[in-house]
Amino acid sequence: MWFAAGDERSRPARTREQRGDRYEVRELTASTALNEWADWPHLAQVARLVTQVTKRAVVTQETHYLITSLAPDVANPQRLLTLLRGHWEIENRLHWVRDVTFDEDRCQVRTGAAPQVMAALRNTAIALLRCLGATNIAAALRTYAGHPDRALALVTDPNTTMQ
Repeated sequence: MWFAAGDERSRPARTREQRGDRYEVRELTASTALNEWADWPHLAQVARLVTQVTKRAVVTQETHYLITSLAPDVANPQRLLTLLRGHWEIENRLHWVRDVTFDEDRCQVRTGAAPQVMAALRNTAIALLRCLGATNIAAALRTYAGHPDRALALVTDPNTTMQ
């Protein structure tokens, strides 16, 4: 109904991507058809994102619904797809590293400002290593764990580069 083909208020965009044995098709359909009906502050568009992943001949499909305050002239469906990919890039590059590499979820620091301080320190370490060109944070951490003098030089000597 809101995402019907042929409705002038509904516009689709599609991307295809292959990485290794994983083939992913994302189709986002944005619509303004809900705007008159919904009593939602700043509603400009709703969207449906259907993601189909084929990996080793196994196909999985997920459907997500989105609400945005970005008007169609600011964010057409292709732009919305780009923005969503950017969001997941942040999720994968930062939060996944914090969750898995730093095992943040099992951290037992829970009182006062200590959790925020630890999160800031983790983010600083990740940002510093990324600025130095590290693509694999876990490997970079192992390297510097074995060479604390080089790790210290990263934060004290502005001319230090990743080796």
